[in-house]
Amino acid sequence: MIDHRIKFRHLQTFVEVSRQKSVMKAAEMLHVSQPAVTKTIRELEDALGVRVLERDGRGIRVTRLGEVFLRHAGAAISALRQGMDSIAADRLGRAEPVRIGALPTVSTRIMPRAISLLLGENTGSRVKIVTGENAVLLGQLRVGDLDIVVGRLAAPEQMAGFSFEHLYSEEVRFVVRAGHPLLAGGAFDFADLTRYVALMPTRTSIIRPFVERLLIANGVPNWPTQIETVSHAFGHAFVRSTDAVWIISEGVVAADIEDGALAVLPIDTSETKGPVGLTIRADQQPTLGLGLLMQTLREAAAELPQ
Repeated sequence: MIDHRIKFRHLQTFVEVSRQKSVMKAAEMLHVSQPAVTKTIRELEDALGVRVLERDGRGIRVTRLGEVFLRHAGAAISALRQGMDSIAADRLGRAEPVRIGALPTVSTRIMPRAISLLLGENTGSRVKIVTGENAVLLGQLRVGDLDIVVGRLAAPEQMAGFSFEHLYSEEVRFVVRAGHPLLAGGAFDFADLTRYVALMPTRTSIIRPFVERLLIANGVPNWPTQIETVSHAFGHAFVRSTDAVWIISEGVVAADIEDGALAVLPIDTSETKGPVGLTIRADQQPTLGLGLLMQTLREAAAELPQ
């Protein structure tokens, strides 16, 4: 438990005395009196309950327990300075842009709201958004070309070296235009689907295995006419103007379904439900801009209907 008596000045004074090996030199560097330095060190030792410094001839020596605490005190001061530098750089427009890899399912569902919230912070943070297949985006994240990937949780073998934070879960949907013949009513038969063109997720997409298992389980091992695509712009245009069946994550088409332009076929897709969230490198220390973006993404996800 953190003792709230320990302040930044205690850490700063302790680190400086340890560096200078002298109370007098530390006082000069900190622009305070020697008695003030001595008092601050005494307060720190009282709060910790151990001695961190001791006399060594004419100088000062850090104790064994003091050496342990020194590593953490130095790291805390360094982290605080980096945070202050990040804010200063961000305010002056010198910070590097936050580079986001966004899968289609979040590009239309939570990303616009998250970016609006980010802009409302008035930090001047710059953002670069890249879309594409999950494997490509994760590859760019791994080599440092992206700072974060937002979308479905990838397969375990692809997640080595990454950290994932769950935001919400969603299913795959079978979607058609309003007025489609399959919406005419009556008993629904999976075999009827194959009379129409299918817009399918690509074979390297996260949701493809879920879709294939669902189709096989319902007697459709092969769909005669398929178009594989990750382009939601093409999908929107094609499915609205034809009788194609679009098999897609619900987040991509949520707004179209809500406004009645597209409709969901009465198919139980609960087994395709999967987690959507934030993927970053496990060894990554988020910058100010990335930290703010992650927070606004959490807020945007929290606003989704439960």
